Amino acid sequence: MVITRDEAWAVAATVTDPEVPVLTIEDLGVLRAVEVDGDRVVVTLTPTYSGCPAIDTMRDDVVLALTAAGVGDVRVQTTLAPAWTTEWMTDAGKQKLTAYGIAPPHGAPPSGPIRVRLAVKCPRCGSLRTRELSRFGSTACKALYECQDCLEPFDHFKAL
Repeated sequence: MVITRDEAWAVAATVTDPEVPVLTIEDLGVLRAVEVDGDRVVVTLTPTYSGCPAIDTMRDDVVLALTAAGVGDVRVQTTLAPAWTTEWMTDAGKQKLTAYGIAPPHGAPPSGPIRVRLAVKCPRCGSLRTRELSRFGSTACKALYECQDCLEPFDHFKAL
């Protein structure tokens, strides 16, 4: 089956992040390119960090999605350059994170010394009275926080 680049992108964009299933790989900014050459589709993914264990599942899910759409020859390549940044996340993805109970990143990633963030907004009650419990949460790209008003723990997607 011959598929257009836009059709192939749309299919690949439906694949969800295995660690945060409310996000698609497009929402996350991991889906970087889709090329169609005849009946071959080549998809490029950039992991959120070089050791991301979810990238293999994302790759397999992209192959399965495109194969189910009738594409016979699917290749998925991974690239580390340029490095993924939270700026690649869509606004819709950030809204989905909040609704899911994970504080999304905000602002540009640091270009110099990393400043200590004084407050992260609680995704449940909106309070800024939060504190970091652990620099690493359920995955290495998230930190574990606690709201001091509603007392709920929550993950915060780190700005990378």
